[in-house]
Amino acid sequence: MATSTTKRTHSGDRIARLIALAGTLCVAAGAALSLTHLPGAGETLRWIGIACFVVFAVRKPSLMTWTFLAMLAGVELGIDAPHAAAQVRLPGDLFLRLIRMIVAPLLFATITTGIAGHNELRSVGRVAIKALILFEVVTTLGLVIGVVAMNLSGAGWGIAIPAALEGVAPAVAQAPQTWQQIVLNLFPDNIAQAVAQNQILQVAIFSIVFGSALAMLPDQKRAPLVTVLQSLADVMFQLTRFIMYLAPLAAGAAIAYTVGSTGLATLLPLAKLVVTYYIALTAFALLVMIPVLALFRVPLRGFIRAVGEPAAIGFATTTSEAALPLAMERMEEFGVPRWIVSFVIPTGYSFNMTGGSVYLSMAAVFVAQAAGIHLTFGRQIAVVLVLMAASKGIAGVPRASLVVLLATASAVHLPTAPILLILGVDTLMDMGRTMMNVVGNCMAAAVIGRTEGALPAS
Repeated sequence: MATSTTKRTHSGDRIARLIALAGTLCVAAGAALSLTHLPGAGETLRWIGIACFVVFAVRKPSLMTWTFLAMLAGVELGIDAPHAAAQVRLPGDLFLRLIRMIVAPLLFATITTGIAGHNELRSVGRVAIKALILFEVVTTLGLVIGVVAMNLSGAGWGIAIPAALEGVAPAVAQAPQTWQQIVLNLFPDNIAQAVAQNQILQVAIFSIVFGSALAMLPDQKRAPLVTVLQSLADVMFQLTRFIMYLAPLAAGAAIAYTVGSTGLATLLPLAKLVVTYYIALTAFALLVMIPVLALFRVPLRGFIRAVGEPAAIGFATTTSEAALPLAMERMEEFGVPRWIVSFVIPTGYSFNMTGGSVYLSMAAVFVAQAAGIHLTFGRQIAVVLVLMAASKGIAGVPRASLVVLLATASAVHLPTAPILLILGVDTLMDMGRTMMNVVGNCMAAAVIGRTEGALPAS
């Protein structure tokens, strides 16, 4: 009986995978036909593909499956009815607002109970050093891969810069932060203001200091507050599960709005840049992330299952913050202790922008190519060195990538007009950038958990 049940299960899984494959082929073929003289046939094929994914989602329901299905439907809505798609921002904005509502109390409760409730005070400094070293190594490799990818593709050569952009002053022209400012900005001068402005790293730092002070109290004075904070953490994770029911709708609405308001036709001149970026992200995953996971004996399949849903939400919403609560929950379920998860992932939001590092180095070389400038090997090394310093601690700055690009262009004497040109496809690239940032921070939590001997064996 058990054998026959197992066979039926495997057969059902194979059928579900075949349905998903058929849906993928139909969507891909429909997208290709839409670029020819058969847009009607392309639209029909895309809807058939979406119908296949509906069947797959019913047979294999999960948050990731429904999120992916909603993203496909959002793309279709953006193509077929752009005016209607441009009006569907509400679900995405509501989802982000709900996430921001729970981030600060979730971080405060998990970090504090992790340190004070499990006597991990002595381990905090060691974990911080390991995390910062890992962040620096991984992001530097990302910068190098971005430079190599852009040199190989040459996506910037031959790009015509519109005359309207020549001489236009960038909307954001802030000076890069000095290392003193970066260190100072880690600490809030008003915790209520940090919560109100959603300064994740400042909330995390306050929580670490608070948890450390609480850990130094005698057990009888510490226990009541730790119990309350543990209950608060459990409530926040339960609230996260409720909010995640809105994630597929929010993801579909965000994609529909992006496609409907931007339009795919306007992106064609820079399509090579976008394709190069996603190839570079794939190379980064294969050459950096998978070897790191293998080196530290982190189970690859289990890790992929754990990060799939947070990565999909980050991709669709282009906001790492939206994936933060779910990423923390999934990594804890993966086996990483809560105190490591709640320390490493929020810190990585400022210091471990893996997808951002690939993007920034690519964009800097693209700027030079679009301006007709051949960067020597020495100048490309200078670009990497400037980005290594300028890309840290900028998570709270609006248009952070633009700030860093402007600072880098100024440091290595590049024009700024091509930077404004990149903004036309920045949203498409931001999807992959955010997804890789989320995955990179989850990877860091798993690796640190393994080095602390806290991650269960494969």
